[in-house]
Amino acid sequence: MSLIIRRIAVDGFRKFRTPFAIEGLAEGLNIVIEPNESGKSTLLEALRAAFFVRHNTRNQLAQSFAPHGEAVGPEIKVGFDVDGAPWTIMKRFLRSPSVEITGPEGRAQGEEAETRLNTLLGSVRDTSRNGDISTYGALGLLWIAQTEALSVSAPGQIVRDTIASTLEAEVGSIMGGEAYRRVRARVDAQFGLYWTPTGQKKGRQTEAHERAQRAEAAVREAAERLAALERSFTELEASRRRLKSVQREIADNTDVQTRKDLTASLEIARAAAQILSTRKAEQEAATGKFSSLADLKDRHEMAIAARDTAMAALQAARERRAEVAEVLARAKDKAATARIGLDSARTERQVARSALTAGEGRLRLSRRLAAITSARRRHEELLALEKQHRDAEVLAATAISAKSITVLEEHDRAVAEAQAIVNAGATRITVSGQVEGITLDGQPMSIGEWALTRTAHIRFGAAELIVTPPAAAASAEETLASALRKRKTALEELGVEDLAAARTRNEAARDAAAELRTLKARIAAVTPADDVLALTAGAEALKLFMSELEEAPGQDDNASPDIPKLTEALETADSNLARAEGVLDSAIGALRRAEEEDAPLATTEAGAVSDLANATSMIKTIEARPEWATLDADLTKAGEIAAEAAVKLEDAKRDATAHDVTAINRKIEVIDARVRTSAEARTKLETEIARLEGTIESEGGLGLADRAAAAGEEAEAARAALQRVTEDADTLKLLRDTLEAARNETSAKFLGPIAKRAKRYIAQLLPDCELTFSEDLALSSVVRAGVDEHCASLSRGTQEQLAVLTRIAFADMLIEQGKPVSLILDDPLAYSDDGRLDTMIEILSEVATRMQVILLTCRDRAFRHVPGNRLMMAPS
Repeated sequence: MSLIIRRIAVDGFRKFRTPFAIEGLAEGLNIVIEPNESGKSTLLEALRAAFFVRHNTRNQLAQSFAPHGEAVGPEIKVGFDVDGAPWTIMKRFLRSPSVEITGPEGRAQGEEAETRLNTLLGSVRDTSRNGDISTYGALGLLWIAQTEALSVSAPGQIVRDTIASTLEAEVGSIMGGEAYRRVRARVDAQFGLYWTPTGQKKGRQTEAHERAQRAEAAVREAAERLAALERSFTELEASRRRLKSVQREIADNTDVQTRKDLTASLEIARAAAQILSTRKAEQEAATGKFSSLADLKDRHEMAIAARDTAMAALQAARERRAEVAEVLARAKDKAATARIGLDSARTERQVARSALTAGEGRLRLSRRLAAITSARRRHEELLALEKQHRDAEVLAATAISAKSITVLEEHDRAVAEAQAIVNAGATRITVSGQVEGITLDGQPMSIGEWALTRTAHIRFGAAELIVTPPAAAASAEETLASALRKRKTALEELGVEDLAAARTRNEAARDAAAELRTLKARIAAVTPADDVLALTAGAEALKLFMSELEEAPGQDDNASPDIPKLTEALETADSNLARAEGVLDSAIGALRRAEEEDAPLATTEAGAVSDLANATSMIKTIEARPEWATLDADLTKAGEIAAEAAVKLEDAKRDATAHDVTAINRKIEVIDARVRTSAEARTKLETEIARLEGTIESEGGLGLADRAAAAGEEAEAARAALQRVTEDADTLKLLRDTLEAARNETSAKFLGPIAKRAKRYIAQLLPDCELTFSEDLALSSVVRAGVDEHCASLSRGTQEQLAVLTRIAFADMLIEQGKPVSLILDDPLAYSDDGRLDTMIEILSEVATRMQVILLTCRDRAFRHVPGNRLMMAPS
């Protein structure tokens, strides 16, 4: 079954932001040679999207279809033939997604269209995020994008299943007969009771393992419970001994007396700590007073220094600004003068431009007047030609069709034939001599021969002769009359007298039709396009222009303007304007430099003024404080008070060290904790003793020893059952593996037809070689001169060539199965040398005789000489 892509149109798909279409694809070899970045690979991706990506998917692949930065709905339309029947598909993604397919069975949309497309192309639904070409069927194998052919890979499962049916028909029962299939099915059924398809344990094995595990768990539980009961007796005795020891510790009064002594020492230590806190507060107050007075004096000294510095900076800034002021004034005057010159130059340029515009307008008017005069002349000639054209059309319309002429000829022939029949059957009489007084049916007769076709009465004076012709003559006469009536009716319908007149009218109509073609050419000659009048070619445009022309244009009496002189004047004005702009830019630059020099000086002056004001304000604020007048005396006195407070603080620290409140509290806490711990230990031991006594009472009468023995017997039985099931499972696995090995031995015969088809092509590239295919139909190695070379070790160029050739071999087998097949190669054979490239081109040309082949390439030199249908990529 042939698949012929006829047309591909895309809109809003990746780099194709505007509508684009490639048409004219034909059977055989199609070659599209375009430079890089022209969208060849994008075109192949659009084909795959149209045929295999569901319209309503929003996976990562579909999201990549939209042009970067645009929120549009990519749309693809493809026209193609399948087995000679035309099909079209339109698919839209992301925004308002839709699909519509039209074919011999009619039109379908939505899911029905997707199902119909999958059925037609032998593909399945793709649920991956980035597109799985193995779900595309045969076309996923044969539509090869860039780099996809750089390594030899296996076809997808769909293609393998399709090819398998062809191979099984060729090799017969080498895969095993009916007996083999029954045995294998039985073994697989038993194998499924013990193993998963991946070789993991299941079913009976799992049940036997679970039984053994339950039995082992029961044994462990019974043993643990029996051991726990024995431990309970031992733990009960130990807990009773620990309880007696704790009760003796609680009855001892030593800790009670020690705690009373520590409580008395604690009161003394608290009083010393209170005195220490008081001394710390006094020392901190004295130190704070001294620091505050010292800080006030330091700030006054810093403010005086800042005032002196600000005054010096202000004086320097004012002196420098006075120097710059004169330069700034001169720069302003120069800029004003340059601006006046620029305005004058602009006015001059405007006058020159206006003069040039007016001159060009007069020139255009002169040309328009001449063009209108010519248009009027051509319009008059056009009207005369159109009148001749109408007359010729009327005459040409009188042409009689060949069919009507043929009918007239048939009528003439029928009349002649009827007349001949009448003449042949009529009674002939000859009259001679004196004919006066002789009449025929009452009419005088003349000398000569008469043909009588009906009964005639001839009178000779008083005698009468009755002549009766044969009966056939009457019917012939009626036939002749009928033929004459028909001819007359046909001539009257056509409005001609006879056949000769009809032919003459036809000749005149034919001459008029020829004249029509001549008149059309003359009309086209007198109605050319006119750029001056913005008039397009054609009679209608000329007549419309003349109808809209209100009145006859006057004559341009003004002399033609001197456009070169006016242009020269404008160029001079432009030069003057450019010089004036340059002078102004220079003046503005000088002014800007002067302003830039003055700006930091002004900033410095303002900063100095602000610093001087701040320093003066701070000095006044400090000297206005009440403590300023006696600051020196107060500072000395505060230093003495701070020293005295420090001495008192040291004395208080020595007294507090002798009685440490924290240490005493820690000792009391240790005693209290020991008492609490003893009480808690007694409570816990009493609880534990009660629990153990209850456990011994409840567990002692349950027969735990008997239970442990029964659990051991069940465990032994479960282990034996597990061993039997394991042996059965291993035996089935071994049997299945043996059958698989036997099947693998026959796989060479199964793969033989594939190797034979592929070798037909590969032998042209690699003579005297043998091919080896893997179980998944992938070309695994090539044997040359007794050396087995794995495909992965071959050069990139050889791998690419082998990948293309094996795909062609698979395509031949798919054609035999009646599958829709075509071959698309995107930038193929990039690593091929010149010799192998020529060989591959010959193979592709030969393959194109059986299927459509589309080459998308940027290598013009490599494919320039290849015969085929060449196409260009251009916007629609």
